[in-house]
Amino acid sequence: MRELAECEIDGLGVTARRAQGARRGRSVTVNLAESPLGWLRSRGLLDARQFEAGERLRGDFETAALAPRVTMRWDVARVDGGVHGGLDPTTAQLAAKRRFDAAMAAAGPGLKDVAWRVICACEPLPQAEKALAWPARAGRIVLGLALDRLADHYGLH
Repeated sequence: MRELAECEIDGLGVTARRAQGARRGRSVTVNLAESPLGWLRSRGLLDARQFEAGERLRGDFETAALAPRVTMRWDVARVDGGVHGGLDPTTAQLAAKRRFDAAMAAAGPGLKDVAWRVICACEPLPQAEKALAWPARAGRIVLGLALDRLADHYGLH
């Protein structure tokens, strides 16, 4: 899915959507539906191993339903009590939560903060750096270290 928007560029990177007809400085068209990991991978700033580790962590985060809910759950519950195959939704959610917790523990303190912000919360890297009070461009290095640890944890080569 592509959700394109025209955004302003400042010294810290891409900032806010540009108002219709407003032209002040430089701008760029951004796909708002693209994840920060996908953005970094498409520009060659992450290798395939790091990207796969991040996607696995995010998959477990989504399956465990750790993100805050905005509305009620709309997933289908079976009336006959049967299971779609494999684990029932509650067991799958608990298993994903265990995998997520183990992966975050493997990332370790200091690295799991930026991993959670960028991979799970989908914060852009400049915003995560600002929230963690880090200098500009330091987040990419630390995120790379976190992704390497996650890849080791998942046994990726």
